Amino acid sequence: MSRIIYPTTNLTAIEQLVIERGEGVYVYDNQGKQYLEGLAGLWCTALGYGNEEIIETAAEQMRSLTYSHMFGGKSHPAAMALADKLGSMVPVDGAKVFFGNSGSDANDSLVKMLRYYFNAIGKPEKYKIIARERAYHGVTVAAAALTGLKPNHTHFDLPFEALGVLRTGSPHYYRDALPGESEEDFASRRAAELEELILAEGPETIAAFIAEPISGAGGVIVPPATYFEKMQAVLTRYDILMWDDEVICGFGRTGHDFGASAVGIQPQMMTLAKALSSAYMPISAAVITGDMYEAMVQPSAEVGVFGHGYTYSGHPVGCAVASKVIEIYERERLFEHAAKVGDYLQARLREFASHALVGEVRGMGLIGAVELVANKDSKQAYANNAVGSFCQQSCEDHGLIIRAMGGNSIALCPPLIITEAQVDELVTKLGKALDATLDFATAEQLQVA
Repeated sequence: MSRIIYPTTNLTAIEQLVIERGEGVYVYDNQGKQYLEGLAGLWCTALGYGNEEIIETAAEQMRSLTYSHMFGGKSHPAAMALADKLGSMVPVDGAKVFFGNSGSDANDSLVKMLRYYFNAIGKPEKYKIIARERAYHGVTVAAAALTGLKPNHTHFDLPFEALGVLRTGSPHYYRDALPGESEEDFASRRAAELEELILAEGPETIAAFIAEPISGAGGVIVPPATYFEKMQAVLTRYDILMWDDEVICGFGRTGHDFGASAVGIQPQMMTLAKALSSAYMPISAAVITGDMYEAMVQPSAEVGVFGHGYTYSGHPVGCAVASKVIEIYERERLFEHAAKVGDYLQARLREFASHALVGEVRGMGLIGAVELVANKDSKQAYANNAVGSFCQQSCEDHGLIIRAMGGNSIALCPPLIITEAQVDELVTKLGKALDATLDFATAEQLQVA
């Protein structure tokens, strides 16, 4: 047993699987067993493993400039090139880009920039942020407070009130709709609830609303049609910024360039990470509008410095790798590939809708989930995570890596380079695991007649 404190792990069950190498969409453990990586690592290895073009790009950058910081007026070509490329891609007016190391720190950075901006324009009271139930935005103190999942809050005593974090409902129609409520009526109700919260708190106190286009760790929750259209109309009415967390959905995951394009978001702020570098190097980007940036320039001069930044902000190797990854996405037309193969994946997953364990199949592009339930008719959830945990282990036994999350939902997010034949392999292995899980749930009397 090593001395590692493991992240997001039951600390009584560590080192269950030791991965030694990867190639394409497959990884191999220390016993030589092959697994289809059905979650792209942690939603991130979009180009799979062992891409020699990316590896050589990293090596070339290391040979020329292994590191240079960006404090005090310094810069370097790799960071400037990546920022300009991202600025031309994102749907944010006059986009300005701040680099970090992870999705968590990107969201944390925007919490601080929001406050800086509204202080700069003379509205210090406008600092509150509305986040959603069952959302995931990271694990730094501020990002974890924005997250809406209990395991990320319990025992940590997060300063929700001090950070001004407010909470509104999840967009999960399957779980949260009222009896007989249509998807559009559900979306209208969520928008009305958002407006009620804004009016109760005072619109002049609320800076932004943060949302993932499709929620990841909350269980791959796809919003119903018109949801974001209705939510953004409320935000516009009360001069509240739309903050789009693209850490999972960005760069082709939904079959579009960004999740914003897929679900109709028009953001003023964005956070990017994961597929930005296909996880070959740690890097993130926090994006704001040009107007927000311009308002911050003179106040930074008065203080003498914009007092926020990381040692590895704009790390040259990370930036060079990210630029190469984006080049590969565009050259290989991988967003289009993800849309095409994503349609095939979604069709294959829908075959599980009739399975005795499955309450809902949901997804878009190359991200999806099957939700396991104790009773299909009533949608009754299991009392704990035992069934999802069993299914996750059974998938591994059959050579497939997935993740159980969001209340026994089996999440899938394979590399963008996956083929239809490999989708068939994924579905076959998942089917075997679901059958084994049904046997387990039946034997343990967890199914409700």
